[in-house]
Amino acid sequence: MRIEPLGDSALLVRVVESFDAEESLDAVLRASRQLELAKIPGVIELAPAYTTIGVFLDSARCPPFDELRTGIGRALECDSAPAASHATAPTIEVPVCYESEFAPDLDEVARHTELSPEEIIRRHSAESYRVSCVGFTPGFPYLSGLPPELATPRRASPRKEIPAGAVAIGGTQTGIYPRRSPGGWNIIGRTPLRLFDVDRNPPALFRAGDRVRFRRISRLDFDAFAK
Repeated sequence: MRIEPLGDSALLVRVVESFDAEESLDAVLRASRQLELAKIPGVIELAPAYTTIGVFLDSARCPPFDELRTGIGRALECDSAPAASHATAPTIEVPVCYESEFAPDLDEVARHTELSPEEIIRRHSAESYRVSCVGFTPGFPYLSGLPPELATPRRASPRKEIPAGAVAIGGTQTGIYPRRSPGGWNIIGRTPLRLFDVDRNPPALFRAGDRVRFRRISRLDFDAFAK
């Protein structure tokens, strides 16, 4: 592992060199749990990502960099953290309406992949996904496990506004926009689920390591769910 400065109030812990949806993600989650249990002075937030952990600091309370790096290194050598694998965790089911009014880019994905829209929907909703990390906007899950044949580059011109709940494909990943925001991924459906709610604890529906499946629903089901 490498521990590097990340600006003046954060460190970057590089846990592994290359990303894998299972083994490397488990290693990152285990290391994040070890740092959480260590309760290192001055550490105020941990942000696990594909191969790294962002360690955010209260610069007024944290020790000098060399001392902090030593403390992080010792915490990561400890074996007291439980295994980080979420293999046995319940799968979060996400209802998705793939009707055309919610899927403005489905035809473009079909053109790129040379698959019919119906086949894209079938394959997209048949897979099991894993949350690699959460970010970009609060609660946005980056999901690994997209069938390779559905991979589609991001749009050349991002949209200024994407509705909350939009389900999209960006490169080799799929994801869900938790709130109205700009974005450049290809929208192929929408979920009525509320992914981020400040009045909920925790506010975000997903966390890194969670498993996700999409369930196709009709427009009527969408309206009923939304009520």
